[in-house]
Amino acid sequence: MKLENKIAVITGAGRGMGHAMAVRFAREGAQVVVAEVDETSAKQTFEEIGRRGMLALTDMSKVADINALIERTVASFGRVDILVNNAGVTKSLGFFDVTEADWDWMYSINARGLFFCMQRAAREMVKQKAGKIINIASIAGKGFRGTSNIAYAGTKGAVIAMTRIGASQLARDNINVNAICPGATRTHMYETLQQEMLTRRGLNVEEANRRLDAMIPLGRSNAPDDIANMACFLASAEADNITGQSFNVDGGLVWD
Repeated sequence: MKLENKIAVITGAGRGMGHAMAVRFAREGAQVVVAEVDETSAKQTFEEIGRRGMLALTDMSKVADINALIERTVASFGRVDILVNNAGVTKSLGFFDVTEADWDWMYSINARGLFFCMQRAAREMVKQKAGKIINIASIAGKGFRGTSNIAYAGTKGAVIAMTRIGASQLARDNINVNAICPGATRTHMYETLQQEMLTRRGLNVEEANRRLDAMIPLGRSNAPDDIANMACFLASAEADNITGQSFNVDGGLVWD
């Protein structure tokens, strides 16, 4: 098992990519801290992984919650080996539709929360001179034109930049920091965004999916497991000499 006896914190682990990563990490031997703001989905994930780890209700927009998450993890398991910064939010908005409230909401979780979670976990990883941090960015952060909105793209560009700077500043303590940039991924968030766009454009789901898949060189959008596979690799010893990178998992939608 690639992650045997590792302690892994996964934020936004209730649904979608976070859920898939929690299941995969548990299968690979990790103790998984399911960090999630939604209690119902958090409990479902925790039960599905056989209660292997810990459940931690966490609002990533609140630094106090983030600090409590890492403190509880260390109190229970003695350390943090892996952090997957997966929690994120967005909605479908045109350029002129983004409000100050939308901006603050997305940045509070996708960028601000992600940084302070990375910082707090790294404080523990420094003590053991080892750790893996995996930030979930997006191809939107590299300028993908099909992004849900410009503010969301900005948050994900920030994630990519923070991944690179974090990797350079934490390398001396043997902490790897990498990012995954998913393309279109069939999750609850994706379905919500799709429905918002379909309502505006008058398309049906089948036609929208056909158009999307036609844009992707490999001909299919991601399943959450596609992201979990990359995350598992980056969290494992197989990726010990990889840091500061932002890997697209998108079927070839963008090449940057």
